[in-house]
Amino acid sequence: MLPLKDPKLLKQQVFVNGQWHHANVKDMLTVNNPATNSKICDIASAGINETQQAINGAEQALQLWRNTTASYRANILKHWHDLILENIEDLAVILSAEQGKPLEEAQSEIRYGASYLEWFAEEAKRIYGDVIPSKQASQRLLTIKQPIGVVAAITPWNFPNAMITRKVAPALAAGCTIIVKPAETTPLSAFALAELAQRAGLPSGVFSVIIGLDPIAIGKTLTDSPIVTKLSFTGSTKVGKLLIKQCADTVKKVSMELGGNAPFIVFDDADLDAAVQGAMASKFRNAGQTCVCANRFLVHKHVYQEFTDKLVAAAKKLTLGNGAKSGVTLGPLINEAAAQNVHTLVSDAIAKGAKVQLGAKPSNLGASFYPPTILTDISTNMRVFNEEIFGPVAPIIAFESEQQALQLANTTQAGLAAYLYTQNYARIWRFSENLECGIVGINEGIISSEVAPFGGVKQSGNGREGSKYGIDDYTEIKYLCMGGI
Repeated sequence: MLPLKDPKLLKQQVFVNGQWHHANVKDMLTVNNPATNSKICDIASAGINETQQAINGAEQALQLWRNTTASYRANILKHWHDLILENIEDLAVILSAEQGKPLEEAQSEIRYGASYLEWFAEEAKRIYGDVIPSKQASQRLLTIKQPIGVVAAITPWNFPNAMITRKVAPALAAGCTIIVKPAETTPLSAFALAELAQRAGLPSGVFSVIIGLDPIAIGKTLTDSPIVTKLSFTGSTKVGKLLIKQCADTVKKVSMELGGNAPFIVFDDADLDAAVQGAMASKFRNAGQTCVCANRFLVHKHVYQEFTDKLVAAAKKLTLGNGAKSGVTLGPLINEAAAQNVHTLVSDAIAKGAKVQLGAKPSNLGASFYPPTILTDISTNMRVFNEEIFGPVAPIIAFESEQQALQLANTTQAGLAAYLYTQNYARIWRFSENLECGIVGINEGIISSEVAPFGGVKQSGNGREGSKYGIDDYTEIKYLCMGGI
């Protein structure tokens, strides 16, 4: 068992309608530590029956929850936020064990995740309507915003805490009820959040967590249900497209945060030390397993070699290892298959002429580990240029002009994030406006914040999470036309 101050945070049962119980499915789901490849624990595996119970419970709870005051909902969210921070050390141990990231990084994620609860607790009291000037003297035109209803959220393994709170917080603040299906590899963080939500006073049925050996069946039950009126998903573009199709028959509102292929663009007037610092933060955080990771490095030919040398020197200082150990700055990938996939992409690049500046060989620490890798002489026909790497690999390609850099940056169907380093403010405006993405980091490698909108364009999805805009996806606008005045 994990070394926790509060062992009750390590749950091994599903959380349905305010109750912890074993599911009817006989087989158990095993949660493994990617750093040691050892079993953490077995947990109950839910199925269609439990999912339907959660849907029915959420529908019943909705009738009361949506009619509570904004202040009431805000106070529960704030209490939940406080409990998370009070238990941050235990939550980080759980997160690091099931996901692999270093403990310090795990704590950073938990603080980030908790920030959404605090932010949307405050936004709950700012769901405003409008009074619209009427063309008729006898009419008054109003709009109000109301909760969309029962929400389903499907969350990924790379941020098993923050990706849940980023969806649950605005849903609850708006007056919706929500069912979360976390990733099968990282359910323990979701269960720990549910335990603290219960302690915070969240009523039964308002928030449920479903996990099982057959995620396709669980997902289809959620998408097929006419009771569920909204689906929020973070994950691959391939799965997102499938979920959109499945939601079409019931015309659900969907929010999709899908894959990325972020360009990291360095012009010849950039502060190279700042650019390298930003590159390290953007590329190697969570071992490169983030959707907004710098995926392709586009560097002006005049500073190409200098930037490469500085990046190699910085990457050599990373310490690869078990995230639970002191001093480790780069943990394992989520599993052996992920590491093998990264190496396949690297091997493809090398076969097509890429030069290895660092890494590019599987680690002897274990099958899930992959060392920081830097490749140069990248061409546009290589998979590392065209596909999301989701690993600690930095492919670098040279460009000569602003026009060429923009063309290379936009040559992708993904449009989530991009990074731009330059001291030319005319270029900053011009280039940023022409980048086909939803988020631009300008002389900055860390861009995520609860106060700013997170989301992409093109095939990186739709909708926005966080910020004042993030609650809109969980509300419907109702127009009231009042006559006879």
